[in-house]
Amino acid sequence: MKLRIGIFDSGIGGFTILNSLLKTRSDLEVFYLADTKRVPYGNKNSLLIRSFAIEICNWFKDKNLDAILIGCNTTNSCALDVIEEYLKIPCFDLINSVSEEITKKYIGVLATPTTVKSLFYKKTIESKIKNVKVFQQECPEFVSEIEKIPLDQKKIDYLAHLYLNELLKQNIEELILGCSHYPLIFNAIKNKMHSKIKIIDPSVALVQNFNNYFPNTWNDCSESISYDSVSFCVTANTEDFSKKVKNWFEINKEIRLVNLRSND
Repeated sequence: MKLRIGIFDSGIGGFTILNSLLKTRSDLEVFYLADTKRVPYGNKNSLLIRSFAIEICNWFKDKNLDAILIGCNTTNSCALDVIEEYLKIPCFDLINSVSEEITKKYIGVLATPTTVKSLFYKKTIESKIKNVKVFQQECPEFVSEIEKIPLDQKKIDYLAHLYLNELLKQNIEELILGCSHYPLIFNAIKNKMHSKIKIIDPSVALVQNFNNYFPNTWNDCSESISYDSVSFCVTANTEDFSKKVKNWFEINKEIRLVNLRSND
């Protein structure tokens, strides 16, 4: 029997978690929810994010999920407790997972303004690792630019230089991509830094934690990803979202429009 898994994000960022997961196993039925009506989340205040989280939980409640994977760092930082309390199922999040990937003492975090203001990354990492220093950088325009088709590579390169400038002055040794959209522009970020600085994608640790909790009884693992058992749902702009997933991931599947407030 397949495990029923929920993954949500404001847009396409959660695909970085979805792809990491599907590369490790195929014994899953996945419900992917993108709140495209309200993307981006990262510039909204924490109380609003918490209200969104309640609506998302209500939508997932009748899906009989075995677990939820939080694909949105902003929701992770502001409303992890809301999700755990409302769904009462195993909840795997990016921020608590990422500390397992850290090996150095000077850590940089690229994240949305709301995630940075929450201090969740900083507090979580510093509480788990001794003598570590965490430097955060807000990236207010990244998500909006990454969600555009076609991608404006010159704008992305400019923003990468702008956002990394202050962090690099701190002599960081590792850099956390504190938004699930950011791995999609991995090369643009990497090209602005010294090759010795390790870039950490929190989805790797999240998926590892998930697989440790739910052992793969099918014992399958493949670099070839199948989306046959994935249902894609959005809160607005199905055609636009379809173009994005075709562009980024070569996925051609039906995109279902849902209403979070009516739990459609």
